[in-house]
Amino acid sequence: MDENQYIKLTGLKENNLKNVSLLIPKKKITVFTGVSGSGKSSIVFDTISKEAGRQLNQTFTTFIQNRLPKYSRPDADSIENLSPAMVIDQKRLGGNARSTLGTITDIYAMLRLLFSRIGEPFIGYSHVFSFNDPQGMCPECEGLGKQIKPNIDKMIDQSKSLNEGAIQFPLFRVGSYYWKTFVLSDLFDNDKKLEDYTKHEWHQLLYGENIKIDLPSVWETRQDYEGVIVKFNRLYLKRDLSEHSKKTRKHVEDFTVSGACSNCGGTRLNQKVLSCKIHSYNIAELSAMELSDLSLFLKSLMDPVTKPIVDKMLASISHMNGMGLDYLTLNRETTTLSGGESQRIKMVRHLSSSLTDMIYIFDEPSIGLHPRDVENLNQMLNRIRDKGNTVIVVEHDRDVIEVADHIIDVGPEAGTQGGEIVYEGDLIGLMHSGTLTGQYMKVKPSLKEHVRHPRGYLVIDKATSHNLKGFGVRFPKHTLTVVTGVAGSGKSSLIHGELVPRFEDIVVIDQKAVSTSRRSNPATYTGIMDSIRTYFAKANHVSKSLFSFNSKGACPECGGNGVIYTDLAFMEGVQTRCETCQGKRFKDEVLQYKLGEKHIKDILDMTVNEALQFFQRTEVVPTLQALSDVGLAYMTLGQPLSTLSGGECQRIKLASELYKSGNIYVLDEPTTGLHMSDIGQLVSILNRLVDNGSTVIVIEHNMDVMKQADWLIDLGPSGGKKGGEIMFEGTPHDLVAKSNSLTAQYLKKDM
Repeated sequence: MDENQYIKLTGLKENNLKNVSLLIPKKKITVFTGVSGSGKSSIVFDTISKEAGRQLNQTFTTFIQNRLPKYSRPDADSIENLSPAMVIDQKRLGGNARSTLGTITDIYAMLRLLFSRIGEPFIGYSHVFSFNDPQGMCPECEGLGKQIKPNIDKMIDQSKSLNEGAIQFPLFRVGSYYWKTFVLSDLFDNDKKLEDYTKHEWHQLLYGENIKIDLPSVWETRQDYEGVIVKFNRLYLKRDLSEHSKKTRKHVEDFTVSGACSNCGGTRLNQKVLSCKIHSYNIAELSAMELSDLSLFLKSLMDPVTKPIVDKMLASISHMNGMGLDYLTLNRETTTLSGGESQRIKMVRHLSSSLTDMIYIFDEPSIGLHPRDVENLNQMLNRIRDKGNTVIVVEHDRDVIEVADHIIDVGPEAGTQGGEIVYEGDLIGLMHSGTLTGQYMKVKPSLKEHVRHPRGYLVIDKATSHNLKGFGVRFPKHTLTVVTGVAGSGKSSLIHGELVPRFEDIVVIDQKAVSTSRRSNPATYTGIMDSIRTYFAKANHVSKSLFSFNSKGACPECGGNGVIYTDLAFMEGVQTRCETCQGKRFKDEVLQYKLGEKHIKDILDMTVNEALQFFQRTEVVPTLQALSDVGLAYMTLGQPLSTLSGGECQRIKLASELYKSGNIYVLDEPTTGLHMSDIGQLVSILNRLVDNGSTVIVIEHNMDVMKQADWLIDLGPSGGKKGGEIMFEGTPHDLVAKSNSLTAQYLKKDM
């Protein structure tokens, strides 16, 4: 065996890994499987990806390294034969209001070049067609396509005087710096109610400018007076709001109204740019086309001068269409793209690369994909491999596991019971390995035999959000309803755009982060930390505040963080374990107090399962049991919430709702991050909510969940303008027997 053909990992000990050693074949597709928390991410992301990034960064000068991401050395004996690694994760593309699908993929740059060559009349070179360039942008909205205006009725209370707080905007409140510029301007009677102002006074208060005023010496110089609206526009609306704090952005959003720019109609461009056309279409109209239609338009262009540009655009668009993204448009803002859409767009960008012998790492790329789109995903993984690259995938989906050249199963369970390699080899070997993954790869659940009968309906008469075609639909109450359909078919529009706004008592359990603070953890989030601190206080006859690293119990050296951060100016900062508490976060005196032979740090280091054993017959058991029931038994009570995945965030929210009743629950792809063995448990939990008197509605692609629904609503037939229709409503049995939708076809194959 030529070991140079493998990535060789020896003695891996990151997180829960138990001195793992393994070989990963290069230029093959290797899929890592195993239950949540088994150690897959510790191998792939915390070891391989981190070390590849660290070694690549070390090839640059110290000056450049300071401007690159920081990577610490992973806990491993040796890592050999690495190549540069590209991580293609589920993080949203983000960006700001000026970032669109066209700009992030460079297709819009090529479209601008195309218009500068054959657009008529000729108006200039490619930069003129950019809404981020002063020569191309709409002068009214400055290329944003939207007009955000101050809500004057909300901002000003005319029944009050300036001294009484007539200006309602919090940052201009009485006593603030900006408030003083109005009341000390000597332009107004500060005790006069605004409803008694003359037209001139009212206009001057809101829109006055270029008026020299003398302010007290704290300002030192004469300055121009600005009216309330003029100042508000300058400070907040003419700047990118992302420059401001989250709190300030919230204040501004509360006192503004938004809509398409009245000057450019939302196109972002000025009238001169919009006058330039190719075959009667201007650049904004082409940007608003779905990619499938834009592709047809580009193929109709015969000009040999532009053939290289057109061919390059068609190649990029073809990759996206092949990934089920044909419903997107170039003018779609990147901030509105889902995690799954973002990941697939990143994949497309790498497909266009001519680099070889790279490592491509994918984090559950099947998330958000209909079974049809998973087929396209697998073809793309094969193409990346066939270009001479090593593909490493962390995945739970059966269909993705089946295309692997090599499978590494991590387990046998999660947390302290995981961290070992339980199988390495091909698919047939996995099926006969006896591991949890191997067992479930052979099992395909059958359709639900006895479905619940609804007790009433949630009725939507006319659904028109986004691409929905105005249909009526009923969601049966006190049942488990699954909404499915290909990406872009209208599932989110139906649920979040139509259902949620129309009905009260809907609890949305999504995958948004539950906290960004490393001081928050499952114990504090669920409320059991307060009970635990009370137990310690009573057992030791001391104050409960001692048992909080956010209060009296915190180590004075690190303030309860457990680490000391040292800023090394132009070199990488260093984070070291606190010498005083040795990373325990608490004062030594606190750790002398025990509860059943355990001190407070021991408790926070317990997994949920371990805590269940320790806290038998106490009031925290129901909450711990709920965490275990949703598949978080491996999680420690003290794990920072900022480290949780989207799926884990959703499940910790679900745990807090588990024993409630009577609500309407909406879950968005709750199988995210779940091993096949956990999906049955998830379905049991959803059924428990229904049995407790609740209505549960789930957006989901997982066929094991579809099979266990009482009612299915299938949208399609495709995405974008080709979607937005009801393809089927009824039981899983009827879907298989009576429908020929894409979902029905794949469900029949999975029987």
